[in-house]
Amino acid sequence: MLTAAVFALAGLLFITSFNTAKGTDIRQDGSLLKLSDLIQQRSRKNKELDESNAALRGSVESLAESDDGSTKAQDRKLTGLEQSAGTQKLTGHGLTVTLNDAPPNATAKLPGYPEPQPDYLVIHQQDLQAVVNALWQGGAQGIKVMDQRLISTSAVRCVGNTLILQGRVYSPPYRITAIGDPDKLQQSLAASKAIQTYMVYVNVYGLGWKVTDDGTVTLPGYSGTVDLHYAKPVQ
Repeated sequence: MLTAAVFALAGLLFITSFNTAKGTDIRQDGSLLKLSDLIQQRSRKNKELDESNAALRGSVESLAESDDGSTKAQDRKLTGLEQSAGTQKLTGHGLTVTLNDAPPNATAKLPGYPEPQPDYLVIHQQDLQAVVNALWQGGAQGIKVMDQRLISTSAVRCVGNTLILQGRVYSPPYRITAIGDPDKLQQSLAASKAIQTYMVYVNVYGLGWKVTDDGTVTLPGYSGTVDLHYAKPVQ
């Protein structure tokens, strides 16, 4: 009787599994989204919303400028504030820094260094922050990371080996473009202690580092929301 009960239970499990899979391989079912797929989907949606928001904002500003009752002096002051805030396009001499992961089969290229751990071969949040901070310290008038303009509330954050910036996800290589005096920007990059540490990993393990003079470039204006979001205590 016990054997019959075990076989009956096994049959029930097979039938349940068949009905759940509906004749497909559950592990290979494309309808079951991975977390990474969901993140990419949300990233694309956020990009579409940013573009839509930028278009609507441009329309509102055009309507406001047509009959806002302000003086020319007030308009010039407003334009200057918008430039400082990063919400308007900025054109000038550009410099781009590109960071990239090392090859997966990288080994120590100089004697006296240990063989690399996985963390040695990928770009980390502090590496991106070091470049951005050095460019600001070098007098950058504006900075773009990938295709997004940075403002005072922008946070350069990494989760694993991906960059999350203002609701969108990016993978390496990471490109950081700044407008300013190219000589001062280069000097500030070279003087950064954090970048000097990064350059050790470039020379030993092959992390990517490239600095290019782009000539005249135009950075986009920030098109996202400027509202501050913060946590509130539970009442």
